Amino acid sequence: MIRKSLFSIIFVAALVVFVSPQTVSAQAVISVQPFKVGTFAINDIPTVGLVVQNDQLIVDLAAANRALELHPQYPKVNIPDDMIGLISQYEYGLKYRIYEIVNWLVEENLLGSGNQPGFIHPVGEVDIMAPIQYPSKLMNAAVNFYTHACEGCTEEELAAQTRERQENRGVPYLFLKPTRGAIIGDGEDIIMPYGRDAIEWEVEMAIVFGRSGKYIAADRAYDHVFGYMVAMDISDRGGRPPGGARFGSDWFVGKGHDTFAPHGPWIVPKEFYGDPMERLHQTLVIDGVTVQEAKAGDMIHNIPELIEYASSLITIFPGDVLQSGTSGGTGDGRVERATGSGYLVDGETITASIEGIGSLTHTVRKETSIPDDLSGSQLPPVSSYRP
Repeated sequence: MIRKSLFSIIFVAALVVFVSPQTVSAQAVISVQPFKVGTFAINDIPTVGLVVQNDQLIVDLAAANRALELHPQYPKVNIPDDMIGLISQYEYGLKYRIYEIVNWLVEENLLGSGNQPGFIHPVGEVDIMAPIQYPSKLMNAAVNFYTHACEGCTEEELAAQTRERQENRGVPYLFLKPTRGAIIGDGEDIIMPYGRDAIEWEVEMAIVFGRSGKYIAADRAYDHVFGYMVAMDISDRGGRPPGGARFGSDWFVGKGHDTFAPHGPWIVPKEFYGDPMERLHQTLVIDGVTVQEAKAGDMIHNIPELIEYASSLITIFPGDVLQSGTSGGTGDGRVERATGSGYLVDGETITASIEGIGSLTHTVRKETSIPDDLSGSQLPPVSSYRP
């Protein structure tokens, strides 16, 4: 028995030494180049892709994987058809195949100009879609920055209110927005609904979940995060018409309209971004004027705390999104711009950016009419409200 075992060990060792390195390869555990992931319309087909070379190139992930598998040292791995599938499988081995693809592209110099295969496209030649089509839920933190909680305050008022809020933060306030219909990708128009002329902007970081969880403790919250993207929470400040139910604020009216949740332009996996509570720097620009700018230190509840609170209410699933709130620069804190310091105006261009992730740019368009056969039960124009 001992002699047989010794022979087996020697035989296996000989195989390891003499088998060609072209047929034995360990799976990559690091990527030699950071990347982002997104959804892109390539030849009019929604396609999951990698964003590489300083956001200049888009790699059709499934096509690149098929090309990689032509080499015998790489086993076959299925690439999901959509982003939720990619996110769900990422920490179950898929990310290492993506690392292999990126490493192969770099080693073979396939990302260099003049040497690119057909599955690599300049970013300007594809349509950028919202990365996730569509999350099962889109959660949003309301009034989660001290400067947003004290819009239009003097420095002294802001300091006083911040001290008071820090002493009694309570728990976060979260609300849900629709997904399909509300979520749009980079470059799509933001539509101001008919007669709704009190529309505002909010730039926010969107946290994309990669693992399911319930009652997720803050100190292990990042274990459930896949990555981060830029988001906007477009808001209708016109409120409910007078009469009827007296519920005060109406979050369905205020947050639920179509196109009111721009997302993207892509997602940065967490390993390539770092701690957002140290790095976050978000801005929003309207027609060249910076109207919002904030860093994570202005947050009332940090991202791990938001995750703990959200998951104490509902189970988090891969592909779900949580937006962490916006800073000052809305309401009474609006910055003067060419169209005045009021609400959004037809034709304005909004650019929301987060350093290290990217930018979303949208044109604001006014809906000019509605069908003439409605009964009158629809949401009326703000101008029709009685004083």
